[in-house]
Amino acid sequence: MSASVIPRPKTTGSDFAALNRQIVEAGLLERRPAYYAVRMIVVTAMFVGGWAAFFLIGSSWWTVAVAGLLGVVFSQAALLAHDVAHRQVFRTKKPSELAGRIIANLGVGMSYGWWMDKHTRHHNNPNHDDLDPDVQPELLIWATESAWGRRGIKGFVSRHQAGLFFPLLTLLSIDLRISSIKALRRPGMKRRGLEASLMGLHLVAYATVLLLVLSPLQALVFFVVHHAVFGVYLGMTFAPNHKGMPHPTGDEDYLRKQVLTSRNVTGGRLTDVALGGLNYQIEHHLFPAMPTPNLPKAQPIVRAYCAEVGVSYVETSLLTSYRQALNHLHAVGAPLRTARRDRRFAADEFTPTSR
Repeated sequence: MSASVIPRPKTTGSDFAALNRQIVEAGLLERRPAYYAVRMIVVTAMFVGGWAAFFLIGSSWWTVAVAGLLGVVFSQAALLAHDVAHRQVFRTKKPSELAGRIIANLGVGMSYGWWMDKHTRHHNNPNHDDLDPDVQPELLIWATESAWGRRGIKGFVSRHQAGLFFPLLTLLSIDLRISSIKALRRPGMKRRGLEASLMGLHLVAYATVLLLVLSPLQALVFFVVHHAVFGVYLGMTFAPNHKGMPHPTGDEDYLRKQVLTSRNVTGGRLTDVALGGLNYQIEHHLFPAMPTPNLPKAQPIVRAYCAEVGVSYVETSLLTSYRQALNHLHAVGAPLRTARRDRRFAADEFTPTSR
């Protein structure tokens, strides 16, 4: 359910400032160049190794397994681009943008500039119905009032979106590319020509490699599997973070706006690696520039501080986070399902009985 975030009492001081001092004194905002050097080497090696395996196997149905592997690799590359965009890797703007465009536009095939603008607006107003692009009504909806009047395919999806959520994630990769192309066609984006050139180079090289090495049918299956895995992995990485959490009113202070709308995911090292550190979503939203390996170190400080000032700090298992998100989607669509049943009942009641 979508609940209202309780605003901070106006009489208190800046709670975030006190927490920020603790984090700074602990040195948790300092860069971790060795960590990111290793992570970049590992992701690059996986990327090169995946395509090397593709060429070595050649025209064979075994390349479908490589497609699945590359779906995982592309997701890890996207998570690395996410950290670059938040200045976790490089302190200054220029190297961050250069690395981000190489990873996102050239490596993954989506617009770094478009995504960065979208993600910045999300961080500024997480889960805000009007200001967060991640909860704006598109194919999926996160507030019932956004769905009234929907007909056709969109109406069907809105009524059954909980059950369709994971199948729809298979299309996320394609949606990111379409949104990137639409954004690049609009004037005003910085370095639009460079971004379009890098994306174009990626798309041409990708299509050429598939069609030269594989048969047309194999190339099609490879494309579908690769992008389906990429979309599902990426969607499952970001879905636990805010879906089903309260929606702010706009009156909250920074601490409450970020903490009450976010959900942490518990787990060990494997969870940290699989989710790229985004399982520490509360700490990440409070300190977007904090390097990923410092997030678990910040967690006990943030959790204790939230308890001290009376701010709810939510963390669940990965499966529970998905269940909560799906329950929210199901609840949002409930009035639409009820309205449709009522319309059908009314239509049946007034239909003349055939003789």
